[in-house]
Amino acid sequence: MIDNPLVDELINIALREDIGDGDHTTLSCIPHNLQGRARLLVKEDGILCGVEVARKVFQKFDPTLHMEVLIADGTPIHKGDVVFTVSGKSISILQTERLLLNFMQRLSGIATQTNEYVKLLEGTNTRILDTRKTTPGMRLLEKYAVRMGGGLNHRIGLYDMILIKDNHIDFAGGVTAAITKTKDYLKQNNKNLEIVVEARTLGDIREILQFDGILRILIDNFTPEETKEAIALINGKVQTESSGGITKESIRAYAESGVDFISIGALTHQIRSLDLSLKAY
Repeated sequence: MIDNPLVDELINIALREDIGDGDHTTLSCIPHNLQGRARLLVKEDGILCGVEVARKVFQKFDPTLHMEVLIADGTPIHKGDVVFTVSGKSISILQTERLLLNFMQRLSGIATQTNEYVKLLEGTNTRILDTRKTTPGMRLLEKYAVRMGGGLNHRIGLYDMILIKDNHIDFAGGVTAAITKTKDYLKQNNKNLEIVVEARTLGDIREILQFDGILRILIDNFTPEETKEAIALINGKVQTESSGGITKESIRAYAESGVDFISIGALTHQIRSLDLSLKAY
């Protein structure tokens, strides 16, 4: 996910957004050829993510910068840890400092929160999925952070999976109509995409189960007790996923219902950035 043209484009946009026609503070008081070094310091415990993004920022802005990585993405970190050192032109370090911190603090926050959810499911067979509730332009990086925290990626976008949700069903004229039209579309366009269908009731589930070729049923906004009933009805015929209003307080009850996956939008859209700092030394 990191080695993707969209990530390169995002970094270019972010550099232009921040630097504009020049970092005049740095240019005015730091000699152009002055050499310096800095280290990335951890100021609170969590799961690290964004080291490889920082590497790309340095390489893109000034390939002469030398980065020595001490802790890799996905590793638990603690206050006082040094993640990496960077040496080279002081002006280059200063001009990239805020951008790499913005990336790393947010991505580490996502990885940390994901890991908190993952730990709540220890001892069960349920896995955590992310959603498309991501920051525009940062989806690939945020989904990478979810993986570093121990979660799994749902579809990346609208193009790589069929997910028939409530509005699709209502606009199409019902569950059967939506699935039938989808299967016809895939056949006509010679596309081989996995199909997930959202169910709002047990009746929806019964209707979905009439079709072959469904990967997963998304059991949406059910209580844990209702979810157990849905799991029993599905009886292993397809994968199962719970979503809708599931919190850290309630997630264990959903997992213990026997559901295969739980999708959590809060992994990427309700997070607190992790406190990191880049300091000269």
